[in-house]
Amino acid sequence: MKNKPLVYLAFIILVLGGGLLIGANNIPDEWYRSLAKPAFTPPDWLFAPAWSLLYTIIGVVGARTWLTLRRSMAMRLWFAQLVFNFAWSPAFFGLRDPASAMIIILGLLISVAAFIIASWRQDRTAALLFVPYLAWVAFATALNAAILLLN
Repeated sequence: MKNKPLVYLAFIILVLGGGLLIGANNIPDEWYRSLAKPAFTPPDWLFAPAWSLLYTIIGVVGARTWLTLRRSMAMRLWFAQLVFNFAWSPAFFGLRDPASAMIIILGLLISVAAFIIASWRQDRTAALLFVPYLAWVAFATALNAAILLLN
């Protein structure tokens, strides 16, 4: 397929660009700094590089899935995780609502895990590329839950 590199580029731009745009408009502020946080909270500077790498991987996986499994449950789950992913920061930082953000991140966690399961047989590489993302989202879910409980 001639346009394969363009598909990859489009997905990476969509995900990385969308993530950076949402991140730039939902920056942790005084409210976030005033919250009680668990001891396992990473430093703020770690989030941007971690998410940038993950967004690039998410874009690559989206392109792989689009090119090979476009009308599959895996593709629908890929889009679902992106919606949950992009909704979390506005809920948590924008609305200052850790409870709503908790519901969203649980949807994200479930959709990422379901994507791995749905794509495992047809595209094991895509499934495996989502494993670090699943680990990070599981960690972020624990962090969101701890912040919710502490505040």
